[in-house]
Amino acid sequence: MLLLSPPEHGLSLLKVEAGLSAVAVVASIIFPCLGWNLFERVERSCSRLARRKGPAVAVVGMCALLRLAILPLYPAPLPFIPDDFSFLLADDTFAHGRLANPTPAMWTHLETLHVTMQPTYASMYFPGDGLVLAAGQRVFHDPWLANVALDALMCAGLCWMLQGWLPAAWALLGGLLAVLRLGLFSYWINTLFGASALPAALGGALLLGSLPRLMRTARLRYGVWMAAGLILMILTRPYEGMLLSLPVAVMLARWAWRGKRRPAAREFFKLAAIPTAMVLLALAWLGYYDYRAFGSATTLPYTVDRAQYAMVPYFLWQSPRTEPQYRYDTMRRYYEHEVPYYNRVHSLRGFIPATARKAAGVVVFFAAFALLPPLVLVHRAFMDRRVRQLAVCASFAAVGITMSVATYPLQLAPFTAAFYALALQSMRHLRQWEWSGRPVGKTMVRLSIAICVVMGALSILAAPLHLKVPEWPGIGWVTAWQGTGHQGLERARVNARLEHESGLQLVLVRYSKDHNPLDEWVFNGADLDESKVIWAREDSPAAMQELLQYYRSRRVWLVEPDAVPATVAPYPSVVKTPENQSQ
Repeated sequence: MLLLSPPEHGLSLLKVEAGLSAVAVVASIIFPCLGWNLFERVERSCSRLARRKGPAVAVVGMCALLRLAILPLYPAPLPFIPDDFSFLLADDTFAHGRLANPTPAMWTHLETLHVTMQPTYASMYFPGDGLVLAAGQRVFHDPWLANVALDALMCAGLCWMLQGWLPAAWALLGGLLAVLRLGLFSYWINTLFGASALPAALGGALLLGSLPRLMRTARLRYGVWMAAGLILMILTRPYEGMLLSLPVAVMLARWAWRGKRRPAAREFFKLAAIPTAMVLLALAWLGYYDYRAFGSATTLPYTVDRAQYAMVPYFLWQSPRTEPQYRYDTMRRYYEHEVPYYNRVHSLRGFIPATARKAAGVVVFFAAFALLPPLVLVHRAFMDRRVRQLAVCASFAAVGITMSVATYPLQLAPFTAAFYALALQSMRHLRQWEWSGRPVGKTMVRLSIAICVVMGALSILAAPLHLKVPEWPGIGWVTAWQGTGHQGLERARVNARLEHESGLQLVLVRYSKDHNPLDEWVFNGADLDESKVIWAREDSPAAMQELLQYYRSRRVWLVEPDAVPATVAPYPSVVKTPENQSQ
């Protein structure tokens, strides 16, 4: 199956999209009626479906499930960066019915990136993503399948949100574009790390989709959906969720105070009681989780791990920390590489270009090249009364971009629905644009959508057509077209081999001096003593004696990840004992 993965070399799909987009702009000017009859027939068919809002939302969700149909060409992603393994630790912990794990006896040999060892052994991240993966583990026996289901819900939820703000046909179009741009080929579904964006994006869609419905018809179910959206963001991306929720809260307060269709005070409090209780319960549960995992109900995830290991803060207003005493060179180099970038963006001279690059990365991810032409009229969408409230919400995303040291598209996932609504409204304005009485804008919009469809087909056929699907770390996390490729394959191959060995195994990892610290191999599950394979770091001979004595019942291996291919051999310094002689 992996042999069919898209190649790493060849003509890039991103360049193909850029070329097609340029041709489309020129063609729409020269041939403004290009494909008129075909587009008219397609639009009429889609409009009939769009008018049936429930089925339209369901169709969008089912289209996202096509990710399962292309598994032979795009296999399920393997964990390959520290974030992936950290999420899997959370998954394994929750699947075992625990919120955190006791600190391992030999934890100094097992410490790794994005995993706290003290006061407990746990993922450093907020628990929402781990809960999703744990549900997949328990229900489907595969954590990633939960991400596929959530991906479908996210695309469907975005369509439902758009139905509250735009005409039904445009809402259906937005949902289908989300499937093509996010649901099938982006790193949001093709990496475990990227999938952490899905619950936050769904939460933002539920929050923003409930807002106009609640203000039009004050019904309890819309308050419940709004609370559900808030809870998803609280448990995954609370900072960005807060930025999105602030303008929504102001709009709701204004509506409750002097809105034309606001309910009576008594009815309003009855309407708000259950949603408020839901959010408060979620906050209480998060506090309890923080207490069990990090020792205090007010100590949030991220903070313990970053305080122990990192020098660079998450936000520009925070000061850098003193360099801690690292036990291992690879961990020191991992955190050291953040320092030069922080110093650069912390100065005015570096802040402006860095912020521009972050904003450009977000635009390229969500729009790539096919959807850039409609964004020429995005200023009209921002001034449009229909979506003015969403423009205010999207403006708060700028705070997240400017105040964070680093910004990736998944961090702005709660704003996805607002971004799509504004882009679609820009399309509606472009569609009305004429040049010398010729419908240039309508053709330009139609061709932009057609390119998205073509790019979807080319992505599926990338391997046989020898087209390159850009992957991280080739161009960063900014592209909308990212495959799974070979990432994580080598460690998975070694781990699978050792899992098939008889007895229990201990793996000591030896890195070369120029090892890439992002390519970390030392990760373990929640139940260390019950694990068939335990991964640990090679250390000084004295430290090794302690480790080998503790795990004396295990067969010991030396793995060198930087060899090509990675080498696996019995550890040379193991002292023969009756326990390992008999294995």
